[in-house]
Amino acid sequence: MSILIKSGRVIDPKNKFDAVSDVLVENGKILKIAKSINADAAEKIDAKGMIVAPGLIDMHTHVRQPGREDAEDFHSAQVAAAKGGFSSITAMPNTNPACDNRGIVEYIISEAGKAGIANIFPIGAITRERKGEDLAEIADMKDAGVVAVSDDGCSVKNAQLMRKALEYSKMFNVLVISHCEDLDLSQKGVMNEGLISTVLGLKGMPSISEFSFVQRDIELAQLTGARLHIAHVSTKESVAIIKQAKKIGIDITCETCPHYFTLTDEAVKTFDTNTKVNPPLRTKEDVSAIIEGLKDGTIDVIATDHAPHTEADKDVEFDAAPSGIIGLETALALSIAELIDKKILSYDEVIKKMSFNPSNILGLTQKGSLSQGAAADIVVINPDKKWVFAKEQIASKSKNSPFIGRAFKGCAVITICNGKIVYRI
Repeated sequence: MSILIKSGRVIDPKNKFDAVSDVLVENGKILKIAKSINADAAEKIDAKGMIVAPGLIDMHTHVRQPGREDAEDFHSAQVAAAKGGFSSITAMPNTNPACDNRGIVEYIISEAGKAGIANIFPIGAITRERKGEDLAEIADMKDAGVVAVSDDGCSVKNAQLMRKALEYSKMFNVLVISHCEDLDLSQKGVMNEGLISTVLGLKGMPSISEFSFVQRDIELAQLTGARLHIAHVSTKESVAIIKQAKKIGIDITCETCPHYFTLTDEAVKTFDTNTKVNPPLRTKEDVSAIIEGLKDGTIDVIATDHAPHTEADKDVEFDAAPSGIIGLETALALSIAELIDKKILSYDEVIKKMSFNPSNILGLTQKGSLSQGAAADIVVINPDKKWVFAKEQIASKSKNSPFIGRAFKGCAVITICNGKIVYRI
């Protein structure tokens, strides 16, 4: 199928391109970008006044299949992704069973590919069953198709085991994504430790439980020379540590999520379990540091940490509720509202952190750009479209979001995956 996108503001951070242009897609690939293209395309899209960019890529998605298909499955996750402008997402390994061997990797690739709405790239576990006791079959999973390994949801507590994981992953050029949390410090905590947790009478998770392991894993990365990516950064100390590590040339990257530059622990005062996330919502000072880290380039990626939970699972006491919120359908809009509209980042910078940087870090060479010959993964964004994130319109199977009812301006209006229009308002 051929698609001709006319007169949009084409932003391609990889190629440092930002101009009003036409984009021609043929046979699932980017064929040409030029100021004016005349072609007899099967589908013509008038993108005047809109932004045309590489399809967004989420480095941190919890798809829940296999094991909790009642909360999310491959199909519903892909529909939610496409609605949010994502043409590619990853599948974190904290499923049941965990993605810790070739068989599960092959199952994910096979089953996820059936819908064809968004690309799903599996991430394997660092340790067997994510128990932090023995290394998983990293080389075998790499051969089967994982783009990284992580024990996300759990940290690798044993430093010697984490060192071995980094050394082993370096042999096979596998990215290690670290969930940095000292469980001895954060255990049984349900929100950020501080004034608000004291007032509310809730057990707190101190910020040191995150940044102490950020420091540890960065030092292990320096020792081993392996590639390390720090997941869901939430504290000012973590940002400072990562900034210093990059300054001295350690090969690390990191991500944060929209809720960490949008909400503070003040939101927990409502006892809404949709404000319970891990890492927890932090203080105003932490939010300011996250925003500054995005601005100065310390933080490379905006990821969603999309974590669906059923209403039954979340409709319990705050202490008993699982951590996590959905994020695929609001990540772009929150980035527009909190970063672009407030003139902290430009569209080019946000798109880079949500598309090119993730593709580059994960080694997805055919994704994250509008280069000639690249896969035709494209998002068309209407920066002026006003809309409300209404519960009844959520595409995800789960509805656990603190942003339900919020009014936004700007969203994806068309998402193209591998040359196929998979979402259109």
